[in-house]
Parts: sequence; structure tokens; C-alpha cells
Amino acid sequence: MAANTITLRSSDGEEFIVDELVAMESQTIRHVIEDTGAENGIPLTEVDSKILSKVIEYCKKHVDAERAAAACSASTSADEERDEDLDQDTLSRFIELKNWALKWELKRELKRWDKDFIKVDITTLFDLVLAANYLHIKGLLDLACQTIADMVKGKTPDEICKIFNIKMEFTPEEEEEIRRENQWAFE
Repeated sequence: MAANTITLRSSDGEEFIVDELVAMESQTIRHVIEDTGAENGIPLTEVDSKILSKVIEYCKKHVDAERAAAACSASTSADEERDEDLDQDTLSRFIELKNWALKWELKRELKRWDKDFIKVDITTLFDLVLAANYLHIKGLLDLACQTIADMVKGKTPDEICKIFNIKMEFTPEEEEEIRRENQWAFE
């Protein structure tokens, strides 16, 4: 195993060898590495292989996007050395604008990718929420929770129950009593 990779072991025993930077997107994994090291791999008892592979895909994409943004900064610095016809102030402003535009486009592409990535079935979506919470991956947790919030926004309780396959266990009388006691929530 290379020095800059980490072995992650899912709850069902599958091993994933990932770049250390990708693994460190998780605050939980980061703390394990800092506290005890990762020579023998890191067991993730709360995440199965299907969800862990999705989490790794998300983290890898976000690390790659950060690397691309850093590469943009480096390439625009190289442009500064080549263009001798512009005064330094104009050249600096041009490079700053170019760098901003490239980073903005990278962010747009990443948002589009996130939007496609999170188009999963409801079970996978909830499993991603649980995994992101357990692994402390704020960006993924925010993305998954926002997706769920968008799914229920403007929906009636009956529509929400249908979306999440929730079976009502109240009798009509019990439901009416709950509505009466919590009238403020239905206004």
C-alpha cells in the first residue's frame, strides 16, 4: 500500500483503498488518523459497502475540484510571467479576474455534478444522510438533507407519507384529536 493511501473497511467487510486526502474529507476518519494512525485500515462499522462507495465518490469529486481550483491559480501565475506587454497592475487584475472566472466555473460544474449525484432512491438518500452524519462530512450531509427538504417543501402530510412510504397508524378520530391539539401547525 502506498504511503498516501488509506484502507477503509465497510460494515460488510469490503475494503476500499483511497487517497488520504479523499479519506480526510471525513472529520471522523481525520480524527482516527490523527489519534491512532491508519496502518491497519479504518473500520467503518456504520456504513455498508454500497453507501461507502457513494461517499468515496462524493469525496473524490470534491477533492478533485479543490485540486483543479488550485491548478487554476498556479496556471494563472504562470501566465503572469509570460505577458510582458501589460503593466504589472493591469496584469495582476487580469489574472485575478481570470482566476475568479475559472473557479466560478468549477463551482458551477461541481454544483451540477452534486445535483446529479444525489438523484438516488429514497433508501439510498437516507443511508447517505446517516453515513455523512456518522463520518462528519458536512457538504454531503447538507446536500442530502437539502434534497429531502426540497422533496417535502409545500407538500401535505398525506403527500409526505406517500413519498416516504409512511403508513398512518392513527384512527380518523385520533388524527382529528392531534390536529385539534396542534392547530397552530396547520395554519
